[in-house]
Amino acid sequence: MKSFCFVLMPFQKKLDQQSQQTIDFDAVYEQIIRPAIEDAAMEPLRGDEEMAAGIIHKHMFERLMLCDFAVADLTTANANVFYELGIRHAGRPHSTVLMFRKGMHLPFDVASLRGLEYEIGPDGLPSDPETARIALTEKLNTSRQPREDSPLFQLIDKWPRPAVAHLKTDLFRELADYSASYKKKLLEARKSGQKAVRNLAAEIDPAKADPGVVVDLMLSLRAVEDWQGVVSLIEQMPSLITETTMVREQYGMALNRVKRRDEAIDVLEDVIRQHGPSSETNGLLGRVFKDKWKDARADGAPDRGFLKKAIHYYLEGFEADIRDPYPGVNAVTLLEMLDTRDERQEEIFPVVWYSAKRRAERKSADYWDLATMVELSVLGRDADSAADYLDDALVTIREPWEPKTTADNLQMLADKFLENGEETDWLKSIVEDLRDAQTRFPAN
Repeated sequence: MKSFCFVLMPFQKKLDQQSQQTIDFDAVYEQIIRPAIEDAAMEPLRGDEEMAAGIIHKHMFERLMLCDFAVADLTTANANVFYELGIRHAGRPHSTVLMFRKGMHLPFDVASLRGLEYEIGPDGLPSDPETARIALTEKLNTSRQPREDSPLFQLIDKWPRPAVAHLKTDLFRELADYSASYKKKLLEARKSGQKAVRNLAAEIDPAKADPGVVVDLMLSLRAVEDWQGVVSLIEQMPSLITETTMVREQYGMALNRVKRRDEAIDVLEDVIRQHGPSSETNGLLGRVFKDKWKDARADGAPDRGFLKKAIHYYLEGFEADIRDPYPGVNAVTLLEMLDTRDERQEEIFPVVWYSAKRRAERKSADYWDLATMVELSVLGRDADSAADYLDDALVTIREPWEPKTTADNLQMLADKFLENGEETDWLKSIVEDLRDAQTRFPAN
């Protein structure tokens, strides 16, 4: 059996405060770390979504302590990574390899530790992954000959070495294999649709399963738009998972989708009270009030108050982090829906455009980066630009609800333009293309 190598690192795309550059850490993992570990004849084990959610739990401690080898990426000086590295260094005297972005100034506490540098290009992706992969493989192979790399064991001669029972390590391997197996099954189920994910969900006890599997199940249910399934799952999760900000945000999102809107507002407002405004939480809360506005319009009830609330939360979220254009484009779109022109739209539009365009021009731009530019181009009545960005967006769709959300927004704008006496044939064509894109996915 191959030895496990645990990976400590940031997740997804994160801003490096030193370089003021957004780095795609999933690309770092896929292009450098994972293949290097496999080339060293080891089995990579990444914390994955549960650690991205800030969940510190028993299984995570076991991975840190029981994996024979570990790789820690210190880039961005991420607090979670440093905390996990401290645990690792306290329990394991050797076989921990450090790495970081070339040019990074390490914090004083770890500045004396030796690590592997790798280069990041202007697009936030590894610029020479092959060289970095080979170098990391060499370091991992060298670490098979134990040499103390933990400052604790280096400085305190008589610090007791850990003695881990074989039974414990065998149980750990069984758990790791179980978690990896279910994550692979969930990935395949998502491709098949809602029924396949539900069948797998029936096999998992969220109160007892590895939190990584539980969080992955939640995200899989979200991907196939089983919103009631997301709500039911979260309500069965242990508190160590449900108390995290990410899961609370997903709970609020799912409650809104099953039209338990007032409960969704309570959940998301509580997150903002505890942690302050953020582009993510405010974006979700803005969506709830946007849906309440739509409900009121459909029922012929007073709706302006809900629209103003939605605009407020979207604007507050964008102001909390103008690097994230999502709440900004929603604010600009809803300002368009007001009966009278609001000067805030003219003030914020160029800022949102600049923020969104920077993201869309990266090589690692995803669907939302490009769809945001489609929507902003529509708001600017630029049919050619909207069509160009749409072409790029359509080939980056990951989940069926992505084009549906964009199509719904653009249909709302088309109705408003038509009400104002504007020609909308060009916009109807864009909406139709987005609706057609949903047919690529299996029916739920």
